[in-house]
Amino acid sequence: MKKNPNLLWVIAIVLGWLFDFLFWKQSFGINFAIFTALCLISGLLLLGINHLRPARGTLWLIPLILFFAAITFVRTEPMTLFLGILFTFFLMGLLAVTFIGGHWFEYSLADYGYGFLKLMGSMIARPMDFYAEVKREQAESGISAKRLNLWPLLRGIVIAIPILAIFSALLASADTIFSNKLNEFLKLFFNLDTFPEYIFRLCYILFIAYILAGIFLHAASQRKDEKLIGKDKPLVSQFLGFTETAIVLGSVVILFTAFVIVQFKYFFGGQVNLGVGGLTDSEYARRGFGELAAVAFLSLLMIIGLSTITRRKNEAQKRAYSGLSVVLVALVMVILVSAYQRLTLNELAHGFFRLRTYSHVFYIWLALLLVAVVVLEILHHERTFALACVIAALGFAISLSLLNVDGFTAEQSILRAERGKYLNVADLASLSTDSVPVLVDEFLSPSVSPSIHEAIGAILLCRHNATTQPSTMDWRSFTFSDWFADKAMERVLPQLANGYHWNSSTRQVHTPSNTAYDCY
Repeated sequence: MKKNPNLLWVIAIVLGWLFDFLFWKQSFGINFAIFTALCLISGLLLLGINHLRPARGTLWLIPLILFFAAITFVRTEPMTLFLGILFTFFLMGLLAVTFIGGHWFEYSLADYGYGFLKLMGSMIARPMDFYAEVKREQAESGISAKRLNLWPLLRGIVIAIPILAIFSALLASADTIFSNKLNEFLKLFFNLDTFPEYIFRLCYILFIAYILAGIFLHAASQRKDEKLIGKDKPLVSQFLGFTETAIVLGSVVILFTAFVIVQFKYFFGGQVNLGVGGLTDSEYARRGFGELAAVAFLSLLMIIGLSTITRRKNEAQKRAYSGLSVVLVALVMVILVSAYQRLTLNELAHGFFRLRTYSHVFYIWLALLLVAVVVLEILHHERTFALACVIAALGFAISLSLLNVDGFTAEQSILRAERGKYLNVADLASLSTDSVPVLVDEFLSPSVSPSIHEAIGAILLCRHNATTQPSTMDWRSFTFSDWFADKAMERVLPQLANGYHWNSSTRQVHTPSNTAYDCY
């Protein structure tokens, strides 16, 4: 870096300008993936020119980064979009933290926390330190920096401005056409109304360039033989005795066992045993699943925490702790299955929503994480807990991305309606464009009943009239979700124009059977 420091600043400023070009007054779309790819390519080239190569283990992060960046122009569902952006930033930060060492798969939770804290510190302080260090080394070595002397340039501009102003005024007076062109030019580049906007954009371009320079410098400063926290000596001493831990785990196991036994009669009976305990259909579906999921999550934290701080002096104590953990996880799995079942009944009783779809996927990955943690505990690989948590989090985000949450929600809602349940037209009309191809396929399906067919047509017409306003979006905000939705709508617009009517004053759609559906 120090041999050619100007290259760092040039790349950082160009990336800052590209950020402004891609995102100013644009929504997230293909611009995010393009900017992510440009940052990766620029960083790899910059570090490669300085003979810094990524570790083999670090290379596994790059396809994951590109996957999550691509999700932002494939899906438009809010949670999937948020997770795509979040994990892109997380993985790019992890790439910078472990660029040379590549030991991220050996990290503990403390390593992750410390590594990202150091990265944030580098983003703030390292560019200034780097600049000062380069100047100091140049001064000590007696080598003058090869740089452009800006003072003659600035003096020339200051002298030229009044001269140009005088000649421009004379030429504008001499020719009307030139005067008009000159006025258009001045309004374009020197409009006082837009001057604060340009200042603001220049400031955040420089800010982003500064942050990116700090990230590149942090990646270049890491060591290949990175020291991991707690690998040789535990970060937190195991201060809790085995007896105390056994009492804690044993009491929780007894409590969970009692809960399962007491509730077993209707724990998995679903609608068959709803009368037990005075629960109605709605109450049974609505109550419990959130609390049961919280119990499972807190049990996971308890197992990890106790494993970190508990002294196990011999093999008997280690086996006893592992045995209690296995029993506890088995009971928690039973509770999770019950929570999953209650959530399913909730959907059958009240319909499908995004949050319930998120919960379904979350329960599955939480259960897998619980199993992984207890297996790692038995194998005495406690440091791998952090990796298991990262994999579970990535798995949750990838699952939502591949599932197409809004498409799944629309499909399940229609299946539920075919069984005689209520179809909420307004809710389905509010889903993102991810749902449109599924809705179109269902609308064109010959197996859909006439009433459901008309309701789906109302949903599509509601969406069509809600999105026909002129848009300022261009290629930078392009998403495949919008593109596929437009193509799908082209297949059904002729049918919707025949018998379906949009009432703009009441925001309702009237179907061929003269049924009115509210769009909002």
